[in-house]
Amino acid sequence: MSDEAAPWLIVGLGNPGPEYAGNRHNIGFMVADLLAERIGGKFKAHKARAQVVEGRIGPPGPANRRVVLAKPMTYMNLSGGPVTALRDFYKVPLERIVAVHDELDIDYPTLRLKLGGGDNGHNGLKSMTKSMGPDYHRVRCGIGRPPGRMQVADFVLKDFSSTERKELDWFVDRAADSVECLISEGLERAQSAYNS
Repeated sequence: MSDEAAPWLIVGLGNPGPEYAGNRHNIGFMVADLLAERIGGKFKAHKARAQVVEGRIGPPGPANRRVVLAKPMTYMNLSGGPVTALRDFYKVPLERIVAVHDELDIDYPTLRLKLGGGDNGHNGLKSMTKSMGPDYHRVRCGIGRPPGRMQVADFVLKDFSSTERKELDWFVDRAADSVECLISEGLERAQSAYNS
């Protein structure tokens, strides 16, 4: 399969299970769920220990792209295994992999898109980079820093606050838009439209 024919692999990072569903750490899952809804697909179990939906994103014509949406089911810090298995199964070049994740160093609700880079202590990214190297796209969804002396781990595994929830649907919607823009129009266009 030529790289042109290869699908994009969009990975929403999060933890499986209802007790984590509303956590800040699960914004990647929320964005993946919304994208699946937009393409009219339902997540199904894949042997790579992930749930996947296949479909197309973008306007009709040459900007219409084949995509595989994925939610690893291994817990955040082991995300690299399922993502690597999906990359191999679908023959996806590294630069067509997009990780959608929460980011502590960016204020809520701010988006930043980039290609490559470090993991900033994010266990999901750390695991992906260890498995595949760092040169994949990231859609970084800012969640801000924990207040006061709260530990980072406690903060990311808490649900969004009631104040944050007022903007959450808008934020998830905007993040999903940015993924679609990245795939159909490229990184620079998506950065200029969505990086704030």
